Amino acid sequence: MKYPLSTFGNRLALQSGIGELMQDLGQALASGDENLCMLGGGQPAHIPQVDQIWAQRLSEIAADPQQVNRVLGDYQPPGGDAAFRDAVASLFRREFGWPISGENVCITAGGQTAFFLLLNALAGQFDDGTTKKILLPIVPEYIGYADQSTSCELFRGVRPLIERIGDHEFKYSIDFDSLRIDDQIAAICLSRPTNPSSNVIGDEELQRLAELADQHGIPLIVDNAYGDPFPGVIFTDTSPIWNPSMVLTYSLSKLGLPGTRTGIVIADQAVIETISSMNAITSLANNNVGQAIIQPLIESDEILTVSRELIRPFYQQRAAEVQTWLSDVLDDSVPYRIHRSEGAFFIWLWVEGLPITSAELYDRLKRRGVLVISGHYFFFGIDDPSWDHRNECLRISFTAPESVLRKGFAILAEEINQLFATN
Repeated sequence: MKYPLSTFGNRLALQSGIGELMQDLGQALASGDENLCMLGGGQPAHIPQVDQIWAQRLSEIAADPQQVNRVLGDYQPPGGDAAFRDAVASLFRREFGWPISGENVCITAGGQTAFFLLLNALAGQFDDGTTKKILLPIVPEYIGYADQSTSCELFRGVRPLIERIGDHEFKYSIDFDSLRIDDQIAAICLSRPTNPSSNVIGDEELQRLAELADQHGIPLIVDNAYGDPFPGVIFTDTSPIWNPSMVLTYSLSKLGLPGTRTGIVIADQAVIETISSMNAITSLANNNVGQAIIQPLIESDEILTVSRELIRPFYQQRAAEVQTWLSDVLDDSVPYRIHRSEGAFFIWLWVEGLPITSAELYDRLKRRGVLVISGHYFFFGIDDPSWDHRNECLRISFTAPESVLRKGFAILAEEINQLFATN
């Protein structure tokens, strides 16, 4: 029986881009269909040396009955295990000199949950009847934020400046002249590297955003799911920045541990206390497994070595390879551009003048067993139906094996080449 849903229920039960993405990913992994080309999710690659580290850690935990009892049989505080939080804070003190302690760290059930709590705590509908929004200073932005509001439309997005580079490359940058921060803005938020485009906001741009946030008395939230110091899937010469008015999020997922659902928030103590309280109400406590697996690597700085010597080189090499593979199969007559690869797991493909929408192209590819993500989902917060760019892009993950990628690229190129051959 289908029951009537509350406003909250209707908002979170709607058809969403992130729901479509995870449904495709789950079905693809569960089907075991060797003919299916999964190029749409944020599933990290299985890097053998890294997988071996996680297997070794699980063996060490399993061999110690006290650890097994603590990890599987005990609740931790809603903010996370105190020793783990201290270890995280110590790492950032050693590496970057940040004046933080475990009281500046909170653990959540994955980065997605961290943002659900943060965005709804800071923005939306207030007791006095007013509403506030989150400013996205550069769009496209992560699909997973789009439908998280429990009360009202949550985002105001800003179109990027687009620099065309050479014949087939481009790059987004922040249009600071178009940023409008008024009383309706509760926070500024961006991912770094940006999911979906792989764009990385430079240190000067990030510092400028932090100063703007400070001037207006609002936080700057930076999503480091792919960033430094872990997993370190960032290919530019940039550094993490933090001050007490910034909220930083990290995750164990892109290290290769998505199943542990472990997110990390670094912020002012008042923000940490808020998120901890929300954790207690929504989930009592966090998953202990991810914290237990990774804590010794954080304490020894091995997590930095794994990120810099195993994870980053794998994805940086793959990013260069896939651009060549895709370019090899697209016809010269196709006006395509690939966003400059600066981090993360994705190619962001722009086909200027695409004769059909990216959503229609997604459907065609899905029917042929190739799963990508239509770019239109990533342009939320912008009400400009005349801007064609938002319907001309695809996000393509490159974490699958080479054979799957090459097969998927061949089918993708065949569809796009035919569209331009007949127009």
